[in-house]
Amino acid sequence: MKVRNITGRTGQPVKNQFIISTDDAVIFQSYNSVIAKKQGFGDDEKIYLDSYYWDYSTTTGKYRNQFLGMNKAQTEAAIKSGDIILTNLNHKPELPQIVGDLISDYEIENDWFLSDKTWEDYCGEDE
Repeated sequence: MKVRNITGRTGQPVKNQFIISTDDAVIFQSYNSVIAKKQGFGDDEKIYLDSYYWDYSTTTGKYRNQFLGMNKAQTEAAIKSGDIILTNLNHKPELPQIVGDLISDYEIENDWFLSDKTWEDYCGEDE
């Protein structure tokens, strides 16, 4: 694995913007988040963007465009056509999973949804 900073317009390395090269992929990372990954080569190349961070900020967008060799409109068109795949590249749970986990934790801790009792059984009948 090889890591280097992206080079800016002036030819100088850009802080916190990285290109990571592995045997089968090239990855763009902004700060601590993976933004894009090109995997495979030639006709077999697949491009992935993180579904949350791909358009996180102007700075991220600027260097994402440089990495992909396309502007935002072209990127959006490639996403729509399926040429670029949106996925979770940062191994962080997506919001629906987080909400589901919170509800499950609440159910277990409070035993409310897991019992045959009704809301009125817990709170008393409305008067």
